[in-house]
Amino acid sequence: MKLRTFRIGGVHPDENKLTNDKVTVAAELPKQAIFPLSQHIGAPAKPVVAKGDKVKVGTLLAEAGGFVSAPIYSSVSGTVLKIDSAIDATGYRKPVIIIKVEGDEWEETIDRSDKLEKVEDHPELTPEEIVERVKRAGVTGMGGAGFPTFIKLCPPPTAKAECVIINAVECEPYITADFRLMMEKSDEILVGLELLMIAAKVTTGYIGIEDNKPAAIELLTKKCAEKFGGSKFSVEVVPLAKKYPQGGEKQLVDAVIRRQVPAPPAIPVNVGAIVQNVGTAYAVYEAVMKNKPLFERYTTVTGKQLKNPGNFLVRMGTPMSQLINACGGLPEGDNKILAGGPMMGKALTSTEVPICKGTNSVTVLTDDDARRKEPDPCIRCAKCVGACPMGLEPYLLATCSAKKMWDKVEQEDITSCIECGSCQFTCPAHRPLLDNIRLGKTTVMGIIRARNAK
Repeated sequence: MKLRTFRIGGVHPDENKLTNDKVTVAAELPKQAIFPLSQHIGAPAKPVVAKGDKVKVGTLLAEAGGFVSAPIYSSVSGTVLKIDSAIDATGYRKPVIIIKVEGDEWEETIDRSDKLEKVEDHPELTPEEIVERVKRAGVTGMGGAGFPTFIKLCPPPTAKAECVIINAVECEPYITADFRLMMEKSDEILVGLELLMIAAKVTTGYIGIEDNKPAAIELLTKKCAEKFGGSKFSVEVVPLAKKYPQGGEKQLVDAVIRRQVPAPPAIPVNVGAIVQNVGTAYAVYEAVMKNKPLFERYTTVTGKQLKNPGNFLVRMGTPMSQLINACGGLPEGDNKILAGGPMMGKALTSTEVPICKGTNSVTVLTDDDARRKEPDPCIRCAKCVGACPMGLEPYLLATCSAKKMWDKVEQEDITSCIECGSCQFTCPAHRPLLDNIRLGKTTVMGIIRARNAK
């Protein structure tokens, strides 16, 4: 069988799935939980609690701050210590709510039973009701930029959804959180997919999984046949060749349904696809069927020198230092700690940064892996051009960004960059291509927003 994959660019990082066989365990509760108000794309959430307030697990802490925004719920019970600012994964201080943890008391409205809820037992679940519950629960994309999920389910009038694609690719070389989720919660994920298809008013679904996860492909293929065989829904598990960054939604759409999404502002639904991460599908199940807001997630903590790397079910607000300690603490030598994987993760300035909605991994790189090589002059090999999955010219974008040639980089389509790092990974001169492109992209997007506001 020929495996599908996307057609432009891509690289093959060495695989280090050290935690594939590590069954997920519940992380210990923190003594103090920190909740950033910006855990999603769009406007920060607005606090609805004050210092001294008592909260439970599932209590609303902050409401959506605009249409493109999402509410934030407490993952712990205790007392609000203060509303302050703290360093997040970007390295900047951002507004946060800090809670002193006291016990583990849950809101009574959350269904904590293990019973698998089925759509056919809930006739009240119209597309509109599903979208409303997803919105109210604060569900966002769990594998990327944290886009509020309900917005994807309400495409603009100019676009029509034809299918839902579940992103179960997990192409980052170290991360296994999605794999463990598929192996441990497959039934719930498929109900989540069914809910997403109902909400999107489509009957076709796909689950894209890279072929380095044969157990997940086999399990979900079997479960799909049992659940959807003979139903009005057509769901296909699509095995994909290993290639990074196949988890990018535009690359996944190309791999699965052979349609290429145009440059921004085009999105996958413009070619008929709504893409949701496998973790998001599970969160949708819990939100709709269990009345459980999004306040915990599956997260991998990994690194070649960690004594006991693993997969954890983590309450949001838990500091990353606690998870690293649960894996045996930081190794000797030079360490670089990433929120995310080695390709797209962001290096942290503090291990007290909390787990948020989009934190799928904490990766500890040690010694040689933690150090960048000194950059040499560009040798004009064009390897970065061949690797770019968006068909851009990274060497040009990086050079022009470094020279602050903002008009030029906008003209060269810098906003199409998905920041996957394939260019920097493949550069034999070790040039900081992605660093400069990120600077240019951020600047140009600010210029575009200012221009549109006039």
